[in-house]
Amino acid sequence: MNMRFTLGQYAVALLFGLFILPPVQANPDDGLSPELKSAPQSFREAKRMAAKLYATLPGGQRTFYCDCAFSGNQIDASACGYRARKNAKRGARLEWEHVVPAWEFGHQLQCWQNGGRKNCSKNDAQFRRMEADLHNLVPAVGEVNGDRSNFRFGMLEGEPRVYGRCDFEVDFKRRRAEPKDDRRGDVARIYFYMRDRYGLNISRQQTQLLNAWHKLDAVDDAERERDRRITALQGSGNCYVRRCDKTPGSPQ
Repeated sequence: MNMRFTLGQYAVALLFGLFILPPVQANPDDGLSPELKSAPQSFREAKRMAAKLYATLPGGQRTFYCDCAFSGNQIDASACGYRARKNAKRGARLEWEHVVPAWEFGHQLQCWQNGGRKNCSKNDAQFRRMEADLHNLVPAVGEVNGDRSNFRFGMLEGEPRVYGRCDFEVDFKRRRAEPKDDRRGDVARIYFYMRDRYGLNISRQQTQLLNAWHKLDAVDDAERERDRRITALQGSGNCYVRRCDKTPGSPQ
């Protein structure tokens, strides 16, 4: 059942405590091939490893926002009801998206001020670690990735559906994007992970929204399994996906 939450429900969610999330059970068989058992050192390597990782996940060969099946770098658009807004070629292509955009975590670093992303990738080890972190990398329809750009996430009331059955909305004037209900908690937990691990600055208003998303869209088995395998691979887990004593609303 596809439920859509109202703005009122998000406001109510902010007044109550977190859902209690069960811990991930240890499993000696992490499902990873030997060549995957080391953290990626660059964005290029991360994309290669992410493709192999998602190929081993139960039901993992599906895009994050639109739930479209993919093989290699090709999207099965007709099967998932995706309709290109403008760029049919990119709408049929699989791309790897940073949920927290490279601009958002990069422009907070000095290297970005001195030469943008190219300079950061070349000269800043912290940026390369953030850029290659698999927790922040998801498969996406290329056109959706391009339209989302570096826009922040938010609630968009009454925005038209322009990607067929894909429930993803973009307001180009306000520079905001809205994922479907059952991806909002995933987005929030990725943001909180990036904040805690790398010192990402998130505004108070954005934190409140993400906290509401975290509460209303609880962790599911697929998210736990993704986290477990990424943790086994790169050694850092997302505690907001597992049982976590941290409070999402403030950095720890």
